[in-house]
Amino acid sequence: MTTKINIRKFITTSGILSLAGMLVAYSVAFASTTATVAATVTVQNISVSVSDGSVAYGTLGQNTTQDTCTGQLNDLQTVTNNGNVNEDFAIKGQDSSNWTLAATAGSDQYVQKFKNGACATFSDGTALTTSNQSLATGIASSETASLNLQINTPNPSTVFTQQSVDVTITATAS
Repeated sequence: MTTKINIRKFITTSGILSLAGMLVAYSVAFASTTATVAATVTVQNISVSVSDGSVAYGTLGQNTTQDTCTGQLNDLQTVTNNGNVNEDFAIKGQDSSNWTLAATAGSDQYVQKFKNGACATFSDGTALTTSNQSLATGIASSETASLNLQINTPNPSTVFTQQSVDVTITATAS
């Protein structure tokens, strides 16, 4: 009988130890901790506005210049970054319905120049083209660039009706 009791004690002890080992192994195998990574995002907003956004050169003679500096029309345009990132501003002109935008005035060809900044008299402007050119770079949100324009009417013109010589400002992320 002593042998049976020892085997029972052995089996019972072994069983208890095995069960305890399984519980420890189960606990270790399925134990976990967590941590959080704080993540935020803001959607990029690119937006530009021009104030007052209108230039009326008036009625001009052939091969005549007129500008928006303080010495003539006094009509500075303010270009504002309304977005939430730094922006670059590009500028381009257009052909009107009867005139072609050109580097020099010619027959039904007009010139329009731009200048970034205030001026009393227009000088050193850049001739507009129908492709984008740099007006200003790295303009922070809510900041502005100043724009002055100058037109030189055709020499000669065969058209004597009002022409739309609009300028387009495009904003892109810096």
